Amino acid sequence: MHAHLREAARRRLAPLDRVLDPYAWYAALAVTLIAGVLRLSNLAQPPGKIFDETYYATDAHWLWEKGFEWNEAENGPGYVVHPPLGKWIIGLGEQLFGYNETGWRFTAAIFGTASVLMLVRIAQRLFGSTVLAVAAGLLLAFDGMHFVLSRTALLDIYLMFFVLAAFGAVVLDRDARRRRWAAFLDGGGNPAGSGRSSRPPRAVPWWRLAAAVLMGCALAVKWSALAFLPVLVLLILWWEVGARRTAGVRHPVRDAILDETGWLLACVPIVLGVYLASWSGWLLTDGGFYRHWLRDSGQPEPPVWGALRNLWYYHQQAYGFHSGLQTPHAYQSAHGWGPIQWLLQGRPVLFYRTGDLACGAPSCMAYVLMLGTPVLWWSFIPALLAAVWFGVARRDWRAAAVLAMVGAALLPWFAYPDRTMFSFYALPALPFLILAVVFVLGSIMTAPPGRPRDEDRVMIGAIVAGTYVVLVVLAFTWFHPLYVGQSIPFEDWSRHMLLGDLWGKD
Repeated sequence: MHAHLREAARRRLAPLDRVLDPYAWYAALAVTLIAGVLRLSNLAQPPGKIFDETYYATDAHWLWEKGFEWNEAENGPGYVVHPPLGKWIIGLGEQLFGYNETGWRFTAAIFGTASVLMLVRIAQRLFGSTVLAVAAGLLLAFDGMHFVLSRTALLDIYLMFFVLAAFGAVVLDRDARRRRWAAFLDGGGNPAGSGRSSRPPRAVPWWRLAAAVLMGCALAVKWSALAFLPVLVLLILWWEVGARRTAGVRHPVRDAILDETGWLLACVPIVLGVYLASWSGWLLTDGGFYRHWLRDSGQPEPPVWGALRNLWYYHQQAYGFHSGLQTPHAYQSAHGWGPIQWLLQGRPVLFYRTGDLACGAPSCMAYVLMLGTPVLWWSFIPALLAAVWFGVARRDWRAAAVLAMVGAALLPWFAYPDRTMFSFYALPALPFLILAVVFVLGSIMTAPPGRPRDEDRVMIGAIVAGTYVVLVVLAFTWFHPLYVGQSIPFEDWSRHMLLGDLWGKD
């Protein structure tokens, strides 16, 4: 390879954050501090178990007490349909602070805050801009859905955390692998040759294996994480092909498949092993639901295989429940249009309501409404369309990656048009929807590749981005009383019900 071609390839292989910003980490920590203060303040309010805390906070308590869920009403093992990891994590807070509101909500607040930090750093990696990274973090920190679920003992905040972390690990894997190719070229390697000398020496893809661990964790919280697995595998292969093509490999697709299939197959037992480990309490005790299904149904139950066979039967029954769930609920999403309605925030979920708390007015209302910040959520559909436009026009891999993750989060739900669903199922899509918004803002600020920097465009784009973030923060502030259960005058509450009965009526 000629020297100028080698140098061009090396530049294209370099990560986007290669120019170190000394303030990037300070900015990320500042945004994280804001998110943490918001989420941890007055965490014990409202009092009692709200919405599905009735199930998950209770299940978490019994997991740590017995190793499996327990049904107090029937004085026997509880039948649950979600894997245990999210409840183990909720229970950790209960072990630290007691079986109370702070205890069962604490880890949600910590994971929610940590996800803001992760998103800032992932955006920094993707866009190479501290300004855009901070914008992404602020948008997540001031989203009402993320905020409410960061202060409630439900499973979805943990699912979102592990999926986002797995995506971040895959992005880091991309950077690490491309750095290896750049070092190979700098060392005089010849990627257009043949044999082992035509590629860098083999190295363990630690970030890829870390992504497998994280996806195992995500599956151990909710099975809906399964939809992200094929997308992440395709991203890994796509980026590996791209790295080889940039470096000048003669057969990039063939070589990528041959070189990487082994490592991808190695991820399978990691994902399964982590998932099974989350069931250790059920497997290592005798009292869990269906724990001895074979024995109780008159069949032989060998020591290890029998336990696994019982667990498989449990999973079959749970899958039947999930696929056939059609029980009506006052705050369920519209049949067949759930994911679209989620983006429009057409039917947010009411977690808590009381009119018994004083507010200095004759009639008062206290709400915890799991409502995404409307200015943010109502911009997602145009942002997705714009991301497709800019992504295709600029052939930008970042748009494709973000849109693929959004698709993995939302599209599978269209396969269950009659299933009872809720808007918080969209939470795993949220960080990627925000990345789509930030990608569009960055595209507005910057000229297409190959064109000179336009200072006027940068200034106009910065003003648009700054104004947008400020509007999101102001909207969050206005809705904040409805996120924390603050008692306000009924007339004030009514003014917040922008979509009328869709937001404020059972």
